[in-house]
Amino acid sequence: MANSWDHTVGTEEYKNTLNRSKGIAEKGGYILNPDEERVEKVIGLMTMNFAAEGNYYCPCKQSHPLDTRKDVLCPCPEIKQEIDAEGMCFCKLFFI
Repeated sequence: MANSWDHTVGTEEYKNTLNRSKGIAEKGGYILNPDEERVEKVIGLMTMNFAAEGNYYCPCKQSHPLDTRKDVLCPCPEIKQEIDAEGMCFCKLFFI
């Protein structure tokens, strides 16, 4: 069964989102999840959010449907606290 984000994988937008996330990880002293399927899902959904709304809304903390007035951007404000407490962020995208 196809996933809703499959059409984004490999696109220029997907690559931009992935590179952006790699930069966030590097700057924060994190790594991306070694589970490539998880990374593909989160990056794919975030790419879809960017295409729809022009911003990198966190796909794991978003409302359904997306509410740009209250949903948070990635990286979320709680990223450091989540990683310090759990070793990863809520989305399981960034790890220490």
